[in-house]
Amino acid sequence: MPQNRRETPSIFRPLRVRALRVLLPALALALPGVACAQAGDDAAFRAAMLAAERGQPVAPAMQSHPAGAWLELAALRRNLDTLPLAQGRDFITRHQGQPVAEVFREGWLRALAKRQEWAAVREAWVPGTTNATLRCIELDARARTGATDAQWTRDAQALWRSSGSSLPNECDAPFATLASRGGLGDELRWERFDLAVAEQDVGVMRSVARGLTSGQQALAEDYAAYMAAPHARALQWPKTARSRLVASHGLAKFAKADPLAAERQLPALADALGFGETENGRVLYQAALWTVASYLPDSARLLNRVPESAYDERLHEWRVREALARKDWPAALTAIRKMGATQRGQSRWTWFQARTTELTGDRAGATPLFREAAKNSDFHGFLAADRVDQPYALCPLDFSPSNDARAKIAADPGLTRALALYRIDRPGWATREWTAALRNFDDSQRRIAVQVAQESGWYDRGVFGLGRQPEETRLYTLRFPLTQQALIERESQRQGLDPAWVAAEIRAESTFNPNARSPADARGLMQVMPATGAAVARRLGIAYGGPDSLYDPATNVAIGTAYLREKKDMYTLPYVAIAAYNAGPTPTGRWLAQRPDMDPDIWIETISYRETREYVARVLAFSVLYDWRMYGQAAPLEPRMRGAEAQRNKRFACPD
Repeated sequence: MPQNRRETPSIFRPLRVRALRVLLPALALALPGVACAQAGDDAAFRAAMLAAERGQPVAPAMQSHPAGAWLELAALRRNLDTLPLAQGRDFITRHQGQPVAEVFREGWLRALAKRQEWAAVREAWVPGTTNATLRCIELDARARTGATDAQWTRDAQALWRSSGSSLPNECDAPFATLASRGGLGDELRWERFDLAVAEQDVGVMRSVARGLTSGQQALAEDYAAYMAAPHARALQWPKTARSRLVASHGLAKFAKADPLAAERQLPALADALGFGETENGRVLYQAALWTVASYLPDSARLLNRVPESAYDERLHEWRVREALARKDWPAALTAIRKMGATQRGQSRWTWFQARTTELTGDRAGATPLFREAAKNSDFHGFLAADRVDQPYALCPLDFSPSNDARAKIAADPGLTRALALYRIDRPGWATREWTAALRNFDDSQRRIAVQVAQESGWYDRGVFGLGRQPEETRLYTLRFPLTQQALIERESQRQGLDPAWVAAEIRAESTFNPNARSPADARGLMQVMPATGAAVARRLGIAYGGPDSLYDPATNVAIGTAYLREKKDMYTLPYVAIAAYNAGPTPTGRWLAQRPDMDPDIWIETISYRETREYVARVLAFSVLYDWRMYGQAAPLEPRMRGAEAQRNKRFACPD
């Protein structure tokens, strides 16, 4: 519900007892005695974790818990600045190779650097660490313990040239040492400067410029000034590759704010510095992109000015959308045909190739394209199946692991720790354990792990634990979990909504995680913002116990469906209501005003925001899949997205 959110739930949430609400529904599938025992174990583990984090004694019995090392970590990290070296060393040694040791090590290295315990930093260091802050701490430790040998110089130089963006403050000291030892000459400084140009990072450009010799510093600073705000002095720069790089990136950056002004400045700059197609294309690309993204009047003209060599998949898509927005079907068809074969073969563009072929009067030519698109189990594939009266493409992959195989994975120590941590609402740590455990599993075992995780209420593992193999897209029961069906059906009926639509919203918003919390503070299954929850509850007389009550599935779904009903009443058309649920009323109103009376598929495709454009298509496709999960058949997608009554009479079949 909050605007511009990711599907992935945030892992940074306050600690609450609400995790038991995730656990209990899953445990209800087990024997009652087992469920009670598990709930009791989790409650004790949660209490022990809270005690450890507060510096209070932990019950001795919990020290033997499968994830007991995390209790010790929680206690130790409170006092890293004063923790005895021997105690830190002992913890790492005892848990070597486990995620808990790596999490401790990351904080320990930072604390040791703050304490200036440089020998201890070197002792705790593990080669292969990629974190830039930790790499710089280790370089500084080597320098301060007299180990600035040739290898140190190579390592420091590699870090220097690793990025054109700003590096952590911890890198300042080793870079100063590198410079004092003559290892940071002008050539290497220019190398990073050029990387910063490509990143259009003015701050790094200026920082690097200050270290150049006086004969080159002035030009570098003028380059940085141009990147910040284009100026006429650039016309007098030396006609070099670097001047062309800076000028083209600087003008491309300016084009994002004022595309037409950038276009006007381009000819004189290109002539003065000798731009080629690459430099011209870099500027014209951004001018076209930032014009067409708002469907401004010069969109088509600017798109046509961009050299074909500068086109990528993103701009190819926008060229199609621009033509669709103008209802110029021949231009849209031509733009699709200019795409590469791989992009053109995606179901989205196969569908629009069929649609624009049809709209230009060639129904016979469109039919085989519709049939090709209909082989896909997604939004455009389902639309195509409706068009040619075919069943929806669905080939579920049977997944029935043996009891022995399942028991083996369920007993894996790493997975056991991951699930225990997840159930007490420590998803960041749980994910570290999960990732480490999966490294030891083959594909079949990984799929079993996803199943086991979902039985503990960790439903999004079907999204983030699958996909390594193409056939895993067919594991629909894992990828599209379903819980709280009775609640969804009850509240959907109360609001006069399609329950498969509500289930699809939940899948898109939270992947059925009642504890999900977004960076914007949207909460629960339907990702309700606290202010929205309070307002909707007040308007409709729904019981509301404050923001934390949104983690309760019954409260969340009652409010979320009521809000969704308000959106449907406001906009009439479900696909517009879905857009408003994601993006809010202001952009939705703008899109309706810009492109009124447009067919749903074309209106959705021409939504300016990528997130919302994909969100609407995703929710509509998910509604079909949840029809399959809940009822075995589906209502046709075409009338569904228009809000028309339709029977669930659409069959599913595996395409030839």
